Amino acid sequence: RLGERESGTVRLEEAVSAYRAALEEWTRERVPLQWATTQNNLGNALLRLCARESGTARLEEAVAAYRAALEELTRERVPLDWAATQNNLGTALRRLGERESGAERLEEAVAAFRAALEEWTRERVPLQWAMSFGNLGVAMLALADRKGDGALARQALMQIETALETLEAGGHEAFAAFYRAQIPAARALVEKLGGGG
Repeated sequence: RLGERESGTVRLEEAVSAYRAALEEWTRERVPLQWATTQNNLGNALLRLCARESGTARLEEAVAAYRAALEELTRERVPLDWAATQNNLGTALRRLGERESGAERLEEAVAAFRAALEEWTRERVPLQWAMSFGNLGVAMLALADRKGDGALARQALMQIETALETLEAGGHEAFAAFYRAQIPAARALVEKLGGGG
């Protein structure tokens, strides 16, 4: 958390080291759920670190950490934690897809967000649903841009707007601000690709 509030990467690097150290004792064999939760936290630290760096190495490590976590944080065992980790995985894959050419990582991100929405339903956890629904929209927007798909861009815009409305209604301004910032680019892409009809 300290690393999120500071501009450098030193604290985030320390967080990554601390999680890796914890994994030396919290092994999958010994304490599988703590191991998985630590893998998820490691992924989160790597994801924040990669936001301040170029390249894809940290993103690849984050994706690997989230995928490892999902080996124990299964849908059957802990459905809401599984959904949260799927959402985190989707975010890492989307960022990776934005830095790479091609559509494969963006398609994987879309699949991860859709998986998260199987448990993070609007009725069950409306604010988490809104976050993942909006994240799906952002990933779909990047995919629409990559593929030149106007209909997909229009659907992405609708999802981002819906997420924004739900988060504003729920009083989550910090999250709402992220989706609000996505709307101009989404509208511009819809216009560019002719998906406004």
